[in-house]
Amino acid sequence: MAIMNIDNNNTNHHNINNNNTNKTHILEVKDVSKIYGSLHALSDVNLTVEEGRWLSIMGPSGSGKTTLMNIIGCMDTPTCGSVHLDGQDITRLSLSELTKIRRDKIGLIFQQFHLVPYLTALENVMVAQYYHSMVDEKEALQALDRVGLAARAKHLPRQLSGGEQQRVCIARALINYPKLILADEPTGNLDEANEEMIMKLLHQLHEEGSTIIVVTHSPEVSQHAQTTVVLEYGKVARVVNNHID
Repeated sequence: MAIMNIDNNNTNHHNINNNNTNKTHILEVKDVSKIYGSLHALSDVNLTVEEGRWLSIMGPSGSGKTTLMNIIGCMDTPTCGSVHLDGQDITRLSLSELTKIRRDKIGLIFQQFHLVPYLTALENVMVAQYYHSMVDEKEALQALDRVGLAARAKHLPRQLSGGEQQRVCIARALINYPKLILADEPTGNLDEANEEMIMKLLHQLHEEGSTIIVVTHSPEVSQHAQTTVVLEYGKVARVVNNHID
């Protein structure tokens, strides 16, 4: 595992790629800061992610990783700087425009699952279809089958284990064929066996060409990624090449 230390003035632009110039950049974060009063949650963050890469974002509590995730995931906007997602400048879009980008281009996987408790696993996946375009039960069932849950399609969330609920979240995130999979502590509430199962699924998705960004506090989860970006005090402190290509 190779570590490259980054000067805290963040004048360098951190390219997350495999030196293949034929691939396009799915994400470009340039000079991004997020300021709340006197608090600088992010300060001049620069980051470029190539299509098809697996990146993890790590850092202690208060380092800015959740703020960065929210900006990348179109759930917040930077105070200054710019963000381009799939070639589109999303920096100054309205909330409704950000919602559309998030719906069309990003598959979100949450630590807390956020499943609708009175809907079945199948219906929870179909909800994502409904807000994107139109529902297709057969396609939703295929998504559940992809994560090994076709036999549990009619079960409510309370009838599923934590690992099964997270797999429903992954199926829901994939149903609209996102350009970017963004996962927030995807194994944070899982035991070791279910964590291993979720990481195997992410590896499968990456092998199929998905671009994945995982926000995590776990060094073990982070090491599955090709590259780890470590945040400290709202700045990129270092970039770690995990030698996974």
